[in-house]
Amino acid sequence: MTTNDRNPALAALDVLVGEWTIRPTAPAEWGLPDPDSREGTVRIEWALGGAYLLVSSQAPDPIPDSIAVIAPDGDGYLQHYYDSRGVTRLYRMTLADGVWTLVRTEADFSPLDFGQRFVGEIGPDGSTVDGRWEQSHDGGRTWELDFVITYRR
Repeated sequence: MTTNDRNPALAALDVLVGEWTIRPTAPAEWGLPDPDSREGTVRIEWALGGAYLLVSSQAPDPIPDSIAVIAPDGDGYLQHYYDSRGVTRLYRMTLADGVWTLVRTEADFSPLDFGQRFVGEIGPDGSTVDGRWEQSHDGGRTWELDFVITYRR
């Protein structure tokens, strides 16, 4: 398979492909020093002839390094996530109208102590993603901010 032969649903993800610098901004209660000194990198690339999207990140503490594999699933996508803590999770993903969303509200490979959601707004020129990770402690009915993260090319 080549990227020309791939599932058409994957073409929408081309906007994510590339090298990104990430900067997470943790809440003050995390007690971390100098938020401007915390940067990481994310590489997003096609894998296995364009059948999957591979995401690998090297993140600043306290965010773990991770890899993820994104595949089409019905009207959306599934993201299989693995990180340096040994955590394995499965997120439902959408990308529509410039908004990238990941949601985990069901138990999977890891216990579900709380729901998680990422919402990232892709800039008009595709060179930024302004995102936020959120938590839910009531099954996804309400969400509270965990931390903000910015992607820049």
